Amino acid sequence: MNNASIRTAAAAVAAAFLLQAVPDAGAAGLTAGLAVTDITPPIGYRMSGYFNERLSTGTLNPLRAKAIVLRQGDERAALVFCDIIGISLDVSSRARRQAAKKTGIPAANILIAATHSHTGPLYFTALRKHFHDTAVAKHGHDPCEKVDYASELVANVVKVIAQADAAAAPVRLEAGSAEQEGLSFNRRFHMKDGTVRFNPGSLNPDIVRPAGPIDPKVGIVFFREVDGERDAVAAMVNFALHLDTVGGTKYAADYPFYAEQALRQKQGNQLVLLFGTGTCGDINHFDVTKKDRLQTDYIGRTLGATVNATTRSLKTVTEPALAARSEVVEVPLQRYGPDQIAWARENIKKVGTSELSFLKQVEAYKILAIEMRGGRTIGLEVQVFRLSRDVAVVGLPGEVFVDLGLAIRRASPFATTLIIELCQDAPGYIPTKKAFAEGSYETVNSRITPGGGEIMVEAAVRILKELGQQ
Repeated sequence: MNNASIRTAAAAVAAAFLLQAVPDAGAAGLTAGLAVTDITPPIGYRMSGYFNERLSTGTLNPLRAKAIVLRQGDERAALVFCDIIGISLDVSSRARRQAAKKTGIPAANILIAATHSHTGPLYFTALRKHFHDTAVAKHGHDPCEKVDYASELVANVVKVIAQADAAAAPVRLEAGSAEQEGLSFNRRFHMKDGTVRFNPGSLNPDIVRPAGPIDPKVGIVFFREVDGERDAVAAMVNFALHLDTVGGTKYAADYPFYAEQALRQKQGNQLVLLFGTGTCGDINHFDVTKKDRLQTDYIGRTLGATVNATTRSLKTVTEPALAARSEVVEVPLQRYGPDQIAWARENIKKVGTSELSFLKQVEAYKILAIEMRGGRTIGLEVQVFRLSRDVAVVGLPGEVFVDLGLAIRRASPFATTLIIELCQDAPGYIPTKKAFAEGSYETVNSRITPGGGEIMVEAAVRILKELGQQ
């Protein structure tokens, strides 16, 4: 990964954003440490996001891992946000275990989230395995994978957590929410023929109505130094919108990159945006009533401006109350027999071609993804971090449908509840029971059986209520 240059750049970036030490705020006060490191792969590495092999040709803006470590009394927690499409369970397990050993932060209290950028590396999944195996069979090695990106990512996540832990200093919090209209749209639609389709195309005369809602809520938590400075150190922002707005073959962090730039213009040029993608498994930026699509920089700057405009109405957290809880719920995986698995192994070769319909390509990929998991169930880890009696952060695995996130927020006893998807694992789409009945791309690409998402919601709500009562 051009190790020397990347590590030097990463150290410089991390050092630039470490929290400045300030006087002790008292034993009951909240402290936080912040660090940032570069996780951009080398040029020529495969890119994620679509059902075809795509090799990177450059970098629009760097991919980063950003960590914040929180402490209060004996409680310690870390949250890491990575500019990649997903976190594999292998990477998160190794990183959490190593970071816990290095820092003493319990592994269960470490959240590692992916922003879901579609212009980052393809370093895991059944599709990566197919491309990798094909390359090895042809060349004797994989010329696109000159580094072990998964292991590099583990090392970088552990490093950035340790750096953030070492930088802990007193902070004060401001939290609240805003409403953001005009950027996010449900991408599933009821059609005139009675079916439900995803992304049916702009100005399609056969569209009847959207098949689901959006979540316009923007969850906001600002971390500021306690010495009275107005400049923010970090902003944790949560919004439900797919990070699939760039395209092409250059690495990019998608719209959060521009949101961070907009925030820095008002909040201080050292601010770090900790962007947690909301439950947007069925949400994207296509307004089908218009021909033109929203552009990446417009989306990011508009979102940043909305957060900036909300800062004066945010509430100061006077009594932080840090706590972290997690629970793994086991939900059934879909099951396929030997003939279907054999079909998938043969037809994965047709991914990215016109020899097989798109949904059949998706199905072949999904079957092999389930086969790689093994077993009859999958563990979905639900995490909740309480920052105060009014502020909580929920971490969920997978690409979660918006209705499930809305259900959690409605039931949450916390006035401000940030709900972040794609934490710890990337087990595909987590649709609702209703969406499974309707069908289309996301349900074809889901690994779980209907009802698994609702089980996850029940666990999140239960933990939130328990922490709300303590």
